[in-house]
Amino acid sequence: MTRLHVPTRLRWSDLDAYGHVNNAAMLRLLEEARIDAFWAPGDGSTAGLTTAVLDGRTDSGTMTLIARQELEYLLPIPYLRAPLDVQLWVGRLGGASLEVCYEVRSPVGADVDQLFTRASTTIVLVDTASGRPRRISDAERAAWSPYVEEPLTFRRR
Repeated sequence: MTRLHVPTRLRWSDLDAYGHVNNAAMLRLLEEARIDAFWAPGDGSTAGLTTAVLDGRTDSGTMTLIARQELEYLLPIPYLRAPLDVQLWVGRLGGASLEVCYEVRSPVGADVDQLFTRASTTIVLVDTASGRPRRISDAERAAWSPYVEEPLTFRRR
C-alpha cells in the first residue's frame, strides 16, 4: 500500500466551542493536504512530491472542480501542536476525474495512532477555455498511478 503522508497543521481557529476541530474546518484541512500533494507550487519545484503535477495558477489552462465529497468522522480531534498525518491515495483514476481518499490520523510519532476522519473527494479536471472536462494527461496518470489503491468503503452507510 503506497500512500502520501502530508503533515497538516491545525490552526487555533479550527476549533469550535466544544474544543475540537469543527466539521467545516475539516474540509479546509483536507483541501490543504490535497493541494500540497497534487498541485505544483508554481515556482518550478515539486516541493519534494512527484505527485505535485497540477498547475494551480489561474492562467494554467486547467481548473479543478470538486464534484463530490464524503466524510466520516470517527473521533473528535483536539487541538494538537504537531501536524496531523493526513494520508492520501487515489481510489479511482478515471478519464477526466480522480477520487482522492484520505485518512486523518494522529501526528507521526504520537503515543497512540488514532484514526480521526476518513474522507473522499471526486475532482474533475476542466479546460478553462472551453469549460469542459479534460482528460488526465499521461504525465498526471504516471505520477498518480503508483498511489492507486482500493477506494474507501464508508462504515456508516
